[in-house]
Amino acid sequence: MSTPGADEPVQFARQIKPLFRPKDRQSMLRHFDLGSYEDVSAHADRILQRLSAGTMPCDGAWPPQQVDVFERWVRGGTLP
Repeated sequence: MSTPGADEPVQFARQIKPLFRPKDRQSMLRHFDLGSYEDVSAHADRILQRLSAGTMPCDGAWPPQQVDVFERWVRGGTLP
């Protein structure tokens, strides 16, 4: 995953999709596909809440810098 600079936009394909492991995608498939831009952007606020609370992924919280990148993506308009 490439971490964008503070003045760079965060994009799903480059920075967000790689954050989700195959294991994460598999465990969430009954709800939505974490590898799909359409699905993740549609549920971005809920995903951000869970990531921020440390309840997603289910086997351990993301490091704060990864949560920050996801939040920047959401706040920046969920670019593809």
